[in-house]
Amino acid sequence: MTTLPDRPNTALLVIDMQHGAVDGAHDLAGVIANIDTLVARARAEAVPVIWVQHSDDHMKYGSDSWQYVPELVRQDPEPVVHKNYGDSFEATELEDLLAERAVGHVVVTGAQTDMCVRSTLHGAFTRGYDVTLVGDAHTTEDLTAYGAPAPAEVVAHTNLYWKEQRAPGRRGNTVEAAKVSFTAGAAG
Repeated sequence: MTTLPDRPNTALLVIDMQHGAVDGAHDLAGVIANIDTLVARARAEAVPVIWVQHSDDHMKYGSDSWQYVPELVRQDPEPVVHKNYGDSFEATELEDLLAERAVGHVVVTGAQTDMCVRSTLHGAFTRGYDVTLVGDAHTTEDLTAYGAPAPAEVVAHTNLYWKEQRAPGRRGNTVEAAKVSFTAGAAG
């Protein structure tokens, strides 16, 4: 249902599952396991897997904090999008990679829920993509000391509000990892 013409395919995005973004994050083991399962399923179904990797003053390119968690392993043909902003589309080649693969629907996983995941959800949606958030495959750190809700509440709220996103010709949805469908036009 995407507004992007002739783009019937789906891609899996794995956003910023790097040490500096996830060490100490909420339900990290569960999120990693769910992402790993989705990556395996996507590969088995010949669905593109695109890895996104953030760098900034706190996660310097090439540093230990910049590295992906070792449980999630990218394979050679799978592209890596290097970014410096929350939205994975902003000043990156992500749109070109998706266009080359005729992708009009993105399935979003990763970190951090209230920063890069949220920015990418909205960035994809406003660019015309259908966007599925995997409700049990994203996480965030505890920022309650700064007035934020507890991480579980951030995840739950994001899952809730994304479930009903609608705009002309496109939609957002939240599903659990076990219910993700990579088939064009599917709800998950």
